[in-house]
Amino acid sequence: MLFLALFCILGSALASQHPLDDSPLKYGNPGPVSDLLVRSRYTASYNRAFRNPNWVAEHLTRENLNGTADRTNADFKEDPDIPPPFRALLKDYYRSGYDRGHMCPAADAKKDEEAMKETFLLTNIAPQQGIGFNRQYWAYLESFVRDLTKSFDDVYCVSGPLYLPHKEGDKWVVSYEVIGDPPNVAVPTHFFKAILVKQHDNPLNAIGAFALPNKAIDSSTPLISFNTSLEDIERASGLTLYEDIPRTFTSLCKLISCKL
Repeated sequence: MLFLALFCILGSALASQHPLDDSPLKYGNPGPVSDLLVRSRYTASYNRAFRNPNWVAEHLTRENLNGTADRTNADFKEDPDIPPPFRALLKDYYRSGYDRGHMCPAADAKKDEEAMKETFLLTNIAPQQGIGFNRQYWAYLESFVRDLTKSFDDVYCVSGPLYLPHKEGDKWVVSYEVIGDPPNVAVPTHFFKAILVKQHDNPLNAIGAFALPNKAIDSSTPLISFNTSLEDIERASGLTLYEDIPRTFTSLCKLISCKL
């Protein structure tokens, strides 16, 4: 009875301080909403303002990379899980000058046709420079991540866009193109991959973080030149990456040769 009386008194006090009719959110929380999309081979967070993923996370192993699904049977599609006003549209990319760049690569989803098709949803896609980036250097980096499963039991990879500042005179400025008519999809200035590798019989954690400009990159450019700290990626993206891993991890590029 004493507990009930105290609970009622406390409830009355809180109600008098914050009456429901006086709440600034009485008629709804404006957001922002981050759509969490759980797919067969990846999980993604979608940004409704930029019409790009915030991030796309994968877990790769030797076993789950196996399969015979063929990307020729998959088509790019708008994602029906996103409300129409906030969707990236197929027509946004038409004659935009940009490729539809995968965050979770199609080659990571060969397990079956459904998994493959999910990688072609536009919530897994962002505008990328085609020649020299999406079709070459970014693709080489995707292969590098897959090849890590030959040396490690578990490979985790988070990929996503960045919008980084550049210097104009004495000021730092963030500027980016928006494609579509009317303008709808933001074009990232950079892309990142944050990679965690683990062995079943070894408590060692190794992490590699890379940030690449969204432009043609000469294939001879060393991957190590894009190596950066996890903290730099977090600060630029506003994300928290691998928060359950102690920050005493080993650098992936000190453990192996980071070469494409």
